[in-house]
Amino acid sequence: MTTAVVNGQLPQQVRDDLWLFPPNRDCQGGSSWWLDIAPEPVLIDCPPLTEATITSLKSVAGTRQPRILLTSREGHGRLQRLQQQLDWPVLVQEQEAYLLPNVTRLDRFQEEHTTVSGLRLLWTPGPTPGSTVVFAPAPIELLFCGRLLTPLSPGCLGPLRNRRTFHWPRQLASLVKLRSWIPKQSSPQLASGAGLGRLKGGHLVPYSGWSDSP
Repeated sequence: MTTAVVNGQLPQQVRDDLWLFPPNRDCQGGSSWWLDIAPEPVLIDCPPLTEATITSLKSVAGTRQPRILLTSREGHGRLQRLQQQLDWPVLVQEQEAYLLPNVTRLDRFQEEHTTVSGLRLLWTPGPTPGSTVVFAPAPIELLFCGRLLTPLSPGCLGPLRNRRTFHWPRQLASLVKLRSWIPKQSSPQLASGAGLGRLKGGHLVPYSGWSDSP
């Protein structure tokens, strides 16, 4: 079995049910999150492959069988090596499953999917072909938006076009779809899968901090 990189930083607990991992260089400095939800907790995107990551994930998982949710190809990192350490199943939008030919226990979905813990996934192409968001309804009230919404400034997330963007008009259309998909009575906190440096020390952004323009 491949061993992880020595040492590394531990994830930071953001809420009682939420941890944020250090930026992952294998994902352009992207952010990975652990949501402690019953009966199936989830790891959202791939964190840095370090001893600290593996140790902390095994600790928070305990005897449960978590699932790894991928919000886009930008969050794959060294997933195969991570899975070798943990043996957790993986869920990815079908457009990007081909990028993971050697990953075992790989499940796919098309437009929408609901996990056994009640998390709702929606296909939101644009940043990448298989971009996905993960919505945790009340009482959790979190929206993991992957690279669909990127930190723009403290307390603000919005779409950001860059050289890796797959299809900009589709990304904007996905934002419109997402707005209507989220229940009207819901006002989830936003958790981006991109680097969080522009939040200047912040982690989660209020729903009011969602900007539809870059």
